[in-house]
Amino acid sequence: MVLASLTLSYLWLDYAVDGSPKASAVVTSSVIVIALIKVRIIFREFMEVGQSPALLRRLTDACVLLVGAALFGSYLVGMMLH
Repeated sequence: MVLASLTLSYLWLDYAVDGSPKASAVVTSSVIVIALIKVRIIFREFMEVGQSPALLRRLTDACVLLVGAALFGSYLVGMMLH
């Protein structure tokens, strides 16, 4: 239920900014953050990392942060080049 509501929030954010579905910095950043939250939920709940040793939990959290940093970095570089 949580994952479905997070997915639906993408659409709400897309239309809430200016009434039309086009990309903006707010929408793109929000979508990246929501996607990272969903990935962490999937790691913890569905892949059962939540009951694993602390090292694996920390490594998966670091993976989520690393991917998030790469996505935001790529987005910022693309905005500068555009």
